Amino acid sequence: MNMSFYVATMRLPAFAWAVVAMCGIVVASNLLVQYPLNDWLTWGALSYPIAFLVSDLLNRRYGPRAARRVAWSGFAAAVIVSVWVASPRIALASGTAFICAQLLDIQIFHRLRHQAWWRAPVISGALAAALDTVIFFGIAFAGTGLPWVTWTVGDLGIKLVLNLLMLAPFRALMWSVGKPVAPH
Repeated sequence: MNMSFYVATMRLPAFAWAVVAMCGIVVASNLLVQYPLNDWLTWGALSYPIAFLVSDLLNRRYGPRAARRVAWSGFAAAVIVSVWVASPRIALASGTAFICAQLLDIQIFHRLRHQAWWRAPVISGALAAALDTVIFFGIAFAGTGLPWVTWTVGDLGIKLVLNLLMLAPFRALMWSVGKPVAPH
């Protein structure tokens, strides 16, 4: 499909808000991941799963191309801002993990979108969260002397729980976004 289809279906304000939301989630998570809650968890694990909710809702309503477009735009904005509010290493780790996980989530969600309403967000979110967590903590904290392995385990555990808890807002917002406009 051409770009005019996405301009017609996902208006500029909706696109702009989606990019702002995605960027805000990633920047907040990059700040919060620098503050451990305990030896098993950082605060970033609590905010980051919302990024998958945003991309899944976009994917459901506008299709995978529009969701990827928002992911790439949010990625660029978030990396630039994260370099200033976090460290370059956190920004690199976050950017790499974010785009890999988002693209995986979007692809799997799209393949499962015609099954039971809950299956696509649960499976795509769990697999993407695992990929994101391993990439992020491996790049951000390996070799620093910080308890990054335990943070990885704790972070993933919380992300998986939150992935399940995000089903309620996903279902509620699914009704709000209306019928999908993108055929694939």
